[in-house]
Amino acid sequence: MTAIKHALQRDIFTPNDERLLSIVNVCKAGKKKRNCFLCATVTTERPVQVNVVKVKKSDKGDFYKRQTSWALRDLAVVDAKDAVKENPEFDLHFDKVYKWVASSTVEKNTFISCIWKLNQRYLRKKVDFINVSSQLLEESVPSGENQSVAGGDEEAVDEYQELNAREEQDIEIMMEGCEYAISNAEAFAEKLSRELQVLDGANIQSIMASEKQVNILMKLLDEALKEVDQIELKLSSYEEMLQSVKEQMDQISESNHLIHLSNTNNVKLLSEIEFLVNHMDLAKGHIKALHEGDLTSSRGIEACTNAADALLQCMNVALRPGHDMLHAVKQQQQRFSDLREQFARMLPNLLLILSLTKGHDQSSTLAQHSAELTLPNHHPFHRDLLRYAKLMDWLKNTDYGKYEGLTKNYMDYLSRLYEREIKDFFEVAKIKMTGTTREGKKFATLPRKESAVKQETESLHGSSGKLTGSTSSLNKLSVQSSGNRRSQSSSLLDMGNMSASDLDVADRTKFDKIFEQVLSELEPLCLAEQDFISKFFKLQQHQSIPGTTTNEAEEMDGGTLSRSYTSGVPQTISSEKDMIRQMMTKIFRCIEPELNNLIALGDKIDSFNSLYMLVKMSHHVWTAQNVDPASFLSTTLGNVLVTVKRNFDKCISNQMKQMDEVKISKKSKVGILPFVAEFEEFAALAESIFKNAERRGDLDKAYIKLIRAVFVSVEKVANESQKTPRDVVMMENFHHIFATLSRLKISCLEAEKKEAKQKYTDHLQSYVIYSLGQPLEKLNHFFEGVEARVAQGIREEEVSYQLAFNKQELRKVIKEYPGKEVKKGLDNLYKKVDKHLCEEENLLQVVWHSMQDEFIRQYKHFEGLIARCYPGSGITMEFTIQDILDYCSSIAQSH
Repeated sequence: MTAIKHALQRDIFTPNDERLLSIVNVCKAGKKKRNCFLCATVTTERPVQVNVVKVKKSDKGDFYKRQTSWALRDLAVVDAKDAVKENPEFDLHFDKVYKWVASSTVEKNTFISCIWKLNQRYLRKKVDFINVSSQLLEESVPSGENQSVAGGDEEAVDEYQELNAREEQDIEIMMEGCEYAISNAEAFAEKLSRELQVLDGANIQSIMASEKQVNILMKLLDEALKEVDQIELKLSSYEEMLQSVKEQMDQISESNHLIHLSNTNNVKLLSEIEFLVNHMDLAKGHIKALHEGDLTSSRGIEACTNAADALLQCMNVALRPGHDMLHAVKQQQQRFSDLREQFARMLPNLLLILSLTKGHDQSSTLAQHSAELTLPNHHPFHRDLLRYAKLMDWLKNTDYGKYEGLTKNYMDYLSRLYEREIKDFFEVAKIKMTGTTREGKKFATLPRKESAVKQETESLHGSSGKLTGSTSSLNKLSVQSSGNRRSQSSSLLDMGNMSASDLDVADRTKFDKIFEQVLSELEPLCLAEQDFISKFFKLQQHQSIPGTTTNEAEEMDGGTLSRSYTSGVPQTISSEKDMIRQMMTKIFRCIEPELNNLIALGDKIDSFNSLYMLVKMSHHVWTAQNVDPASFLSTTLGNVLVTVKRNFDKCISNQMKQMDEVKISKKSKVGILPFVAEFEEFAALAESIFKNAERRGDLDKAYIKLIRAVFVSVEKVANESQKTPRDVVMMENFHHIFATLSRLKISCLEAEKKEAKQKYTDHLQSYVIYSLGQPLEKLNHFFEGVEARVAQGIREEEVSYQLAFNKQELRKVIKEYPGKEVKKGLDNLYKKVDKHLCEEENLLQVVWHSMQDEFIRQYKHFEGLIARCYPGSGITMEFTIQDILDYCSSIAQSH
């Protein structure tokens, strides 16, 4: 290996000004054994560059050549594969991973050690060495570029050692002093040897001359040792004296420690006593306020509230370890507990008496609202009770059982109060809805007692939700009003004169206002009560409160807000919002049934009222859900909205059913079908009601169902019509539908509008062709024969040579249709069309103009055949196109 190394240095690296430091014989892992050498080199010029060079033999094998070179700064990782076991494999990570297998583990280790030292000396960016034994990685590298880098390569050290700058300068000075230093190196070396011998002799003489001085120095050292012994004896005596002082200081320090410990204990004891006195001492004024329990004045309420808060703070103070074992602390806690129990027993009774008194005062104002569609304002009642909100919070945190009992009593009383108010409110609403008949009589102004009104409206509270046929005046009024308005519950078949329609609009507008006023009165009532409950019963401050389980909460109609206890500890419900909703459900349990009864009455009076109710109820539900989607108001209105939507769907279904069951008289002409006119009225009414409404999608779906049912029913009636031609029924009704949809501009019915226009156009053309037929019958037959001959292959100009179609036969047929006969035929046709068409749609002139155009088209066709088949004959019709126009115009004007 040494010979190879010398050869590589001489042949490859010396010409490139490089110095070879380490070499390893390798081959690529996993391939054929083609050996090569990896060399670690440094440049001799500054700045020094370190490279890893791959060298291999030439193909002939007589010399080495440089194949690849990598800069050491590009090396990222050196992986020796195994740091414990001997393994000749190793990897070098440059731009990619190069896997090598060394000829021996020793060579591999020597090469890796050299790479590590070069990296430590020349590179700022350090290479990662993994799976390398720590023995190979030296801790440091000697500074100075003259030191050998490859420490494991002793041959490199023996061969060459770089001089430092000082040595180079000294050698240059010596060589300048000798003229033949370069020309005769051996003489120069001998001179240097002689000078070295002279220097050695001078050194020996100098050492011998200094012997006397050495003896003097030794004597001085002996004297110094004696002085040191004396100093040590003195230090020993001093140490014995200091030892006694140390013992005394230790005793003083121990005494001071005991004094400090005593002071510390006294301070801590004082701190504990101050803590107990400050946190567990209730003022005499607070104790007096809790004993007296004055809740009738503002000052008394404030005193009780402050005292209750102070008591709760004293009871809830976090005692330090050991405090609960003190007899005084136990006595004080028992005193607080007794005081709390006493005030907790007294507080619910006082609050209940006060709330009942306030409620009684509030109920006394009901008389003034009995004849008005308004609900009493409970704000004064809430305002007065809110003064006790802090005491309710104290009772809730202190004695939840009594808090729960007071909550139950409040709900029981308020539910009866609100039920009375709400039922009276809805009775007034029902009377106002049914108080006007067709003739404008107002039954609401008749003197009637409250019991009579209640008796008349009892039928609205049944499970069926419909008005029955009882003998009460209110039921009779409702049925009579409904019967006068339309005989078949607002069917699309019976919308008669304009006066009745105007009254319907007035009644519906009145119903809409009453229904909106009912919802507008209920909403603030519920929101105000919910806000009061959350503030008064303190249901906003905690994530969860002691309450019912889900199953128990659903049993609110049983009259109690029950609680389940396990060892005296109440269970928890899901959230405080559930608690508020349960209390609201108990207090306002009559709202939903009353609303459903009112909706049933409105639907019975006029099924079209469901449109108003759907829009109004949807808006109020949307408003309530924006405030709180899970609130009682949102849930209740949402349930009622389901009922309203069902009534709306039922109204649409009934209209479609009545369309399907329509029967048309066989003795009179059809004209515009009643349900087509009714669809126009329904659409106009719905568009005015649903303008910018949230439930527009429901109306669009209803439109699609109704218009398809109208299309089907029109075709059914047209097919069954005997007096009026089918095309006339289809043409007139689809023209009316198209005009209606064009006027209302309903976006979801654009496709149906185009379909209606197409059907109108198709049936107009069909009716014109069918009614006009062949007014010049013989002339038509003649030219049909002419066209048949041409179709058989006879040239048009040769048709006149046919015996049956010669010029004489043509003149004979033309003479049978003078202008007078043509006008007479057209006049009869106009009368026939006039009998078929109805006056409502006013399509007579449109149809007559289309027939005129069709007749002129036939005339032009005949003239064209004459010009092509009888050229130069001079044969023309007895009348002209202008004559046809004059005939048609005079006929239309005469009728």
